[in-house]
Amino acid sequence: MNTSITRRRLLQSAGAALTMVALPPALHAQTPAPTVLRPGPAQLRLRPSGAGTRVWGFNGAVPGPVLRYPQGARVRVAVHNALPQPTTVHWHGIRVPNAMDGVPQVTQDPIATGARFDYDFTVEDAGTFWYHPHQASFEQVGRGLYGLFIVDEKKPVPVDREMAWVLSDFKLGRDNQQVNDFGDVAHFGGGGRLGNLLALNGRPGVSRMQVRAGERIRLRLLNACTARIFLIAFQDHAPWIVSHDGQPVEPHAIPGGVLLVGPGMRTDLVLDCTGKPGSSFSVLDRRDKGAELARITYSLRPPVRASVLGVPEPLAPNPIPEPDMSKAVDHFVLFEGGLLGRPAIGVIDGKPRKLHEIMSEQKLTWTMNYSAQHEHAQMHEPLLRLRRGEHVRLKLINDTEFEHPMHLHGHTFRVLSVNDRPERFRPWRDTVMIGPRGSAELGFVAANPGEWMFHCHILEHAAGGMMGTFVVED
Repeated sequence: MNTSITRRRLLQSAGAALTMVALPPALHAQTPAPTVLRPGPAQLRLRPSGAGTRVWGFNGAVPGPVLRYPQGARVRVAVHNALPQPTTVHWHGIRVPNAMDGVPQVTQDPIATGARFDYDFTVEDAGTFWYHPHQASFEQVGRGLYGLFIVDEKKPVPVDREMAWVLSDFKLGRDNQQVNDFGDVAHFGGGGRLGNLLALNGRPGVSRMQVRAGERIRLRLLNACTARIFLIAFQDHAPWIVSHDGQPVEPHAIPGGVLLVGPGMRTDLVLDCTGKPGSSFSVLDRRDKGAELARITYSLRPPVRASVLGVPEPLAPNPIPEPDMSKAVDHFVLFEGGLLGRPAIGVIDGKPRKLHEIMSEQKLTWTMNYSAQHEHAQMHEPLLRLRRGEHVRLKLINDTEFEHPMHLHGHTFRVLSVNDRPERFRPWRDTVMIGPRGSAELGFVAANPGEWMFHCHILEHAAGGMMGTFVVED
């Protein structure tokens, strides 16, 4: 049996696979004209009976179109706002120039209803990224505004096919419409706004992943939920992790067989289909009492190959400057507050206030280094000021009762340790999960000048005050 995988076969199968899993078609900017994204009202069939659900989507779709480019390509995207409120688009995980980061009041003015903004940047890193609004993101992402952004490696990992899963949730009432409780302070200070209906690539229910015995598949996973955390387990399968947050990592099995994917996080897996023709297996969310997310279903066709393939080839590293921890400058960020947090003092508008007063008057529930601020406040003091080229050791201390996936814009960092235990692979990431009363130590080079957001990607937490900035000065 010929088991070789040619580059042509790889690229053909990868494009087909994205269509098979019901993602919108990829948009490629191959001409001087920019790609158009139009955020606006849309409709989904999320329940089998009753009315369709009114949502917001990019170009009428949830998820929005897959934006796909080769590494090093120039990206031009024209955003035409058809929403009833202002918006922006943030390119999550992509190291863009500061003016292209899509953060209202920090890098650009919000895009008004009926207005247009053009984004223009070059993609330096290959990997799995995504795009979403950064204006009222707890609502706009929750209503359905998100999409995959894929940058192809010059030498991708050899597989037979490629698939992508965008995980999200919706909170529906009996009328099939989204419950309009966006902005509830209980969500801001608690676990976030959780939906009561899960969707995979915009489709509710248990999705079926049709495979053939012996296949090797690259599976790109994105958690686009505003607050939900997944613990994903593959029944009787052992996928290889090949990247986190778009950044290559030494291929390895999922530690303990359960994959943590917090809001905003991505993981690329290489899945060897080791089941027999006609068999089926569950993909479960161990976080949600073993709820079934998907089912791997094998066709009756004969196996693609006779033997199981070994460890996949590692992906080439992206051109990220390596931090030298021997000369790194130490910085710290402390998180406090939340509805279950102990009373604390926070600084708002330059004045110390008791946290319970801030909560009742300002709907702010968290502090970062004792500062509480509204989403994208125009008047604020940055959490940190860094010199361009500075090597940074950043210690994050979570003195709260909740988990926080912390996301840094404009940079990628190495996760050096979690809860003071060294990380085996020191993975590059743009989002790190910190458990209750936990900590994480990060290392990076402050190489991208500008003012950059640093916030919790439980988006209700960010709106509740867990949002600040780092300034990298030339």
